Amino acid sequence: MIHSNEIAQHTKGLSILFVEDHEELRLDTVEILKSFFKTVDSCENGQIALDKYKDFKANSGSYYDIVLSDIQMPIMNGIELTEKIYEINSKQSIIILSAYDDSKYLLSLINLGIEQFIKKPIDYQELLGTFLNVAKKIERKNTVVKTGAFLELGENTLYDKNAKSLSVNGKNVYLTKYEIIFIELLTTQFGKIYSNENIVTRFNDLEESMDATNIRKLVSKLRKKLSENSVESIYGIGYKFLPYYKS
Repeated sequence: MIHSNEIAQHTKGLSILFVEDHEELRLDTVEILKSFFKTVDSCENGQIALDKYKDFKANSGSYYDIVLSDIQMPIMNGIELTEKIYEINSKQSIIILSAYDDSKYLLSLINLGIEQFIKKPIDYQELLGTFLNVAKKIERKNTVVKTGAFLELGENTLYDKNAKSLSVNGKNVYLTKYEIIFIELLTTQFGKIYSNENIVTRFNDLEESMDATNIRKLVSKLRKKLSENSVESIYGIGYKFLPYYKS
C-alpha cells in the first residue's frame, strides 16, 4: 500500500493535465489529483487538451509535468493527442488510460514513448504508484541536468557520458561498443520503455547489425556488469532503465 503522504512529497510541486471525455469520472478524478498536484487542469477531448497544452507553455514558460489521458475520445483520441504532444515536446511524461486491453494500442503507444498504460476501471493504487514513479523520474532528470556528465545507474555505479565509461565501486568496467549504444539509448529517458523496434532502429542508424535475439543476449551480458535490476524487461515489448534513487 502506497501512502498518500509519500506520493505528495514528490508530486506537490508538479502540474498535470487530465484528459477524459466521461464527465463524472473526470470530475471525480480531478478531486483526487488536487490532493497531490500543485496544478491540475482537465478537458474532455484531445483537441481541447492540445490547445490547453500549448496555452500552458505560452503562459507559464514550461510544459505540464504529466499528461494523463484516455484513449477513446471524440474529435481527437489519446493516440493522436500523444503523437501531437511528442511533436512539440518529445520528453513529455504521458500516462494512458483505456478500457481496452488491446496489444495494438499498447505497442503503438509504447513505441511513441508513453510512461504507463493503465486499464479501466482505474485501480487508483496503481495510478498513484505510477505518479510516484514518474515524479521520482522527473526529480532524477533534474538532478542529472545539474550533475553534468555522470549518470547513476545503481549503487556506486556511474556512467560517464563524455568518456563513455562505466565504473562500479570505483573500478572501471569494460563496455563493448554495443553495450555503450544500448546504455546511451535507454538512458536518454529513464523509465521510458524502448521497444525492440526502437533499439534495432537505433543500431541501424549507426550502421550496426542488431536483431531481437541479439538484444536479449546483449542485455543478459550487460546485467552482469550493472547493479541488480537496473534494466527491466517488458515481455514481448522491450526494455527500460530503471531510475536509481538513494535510500
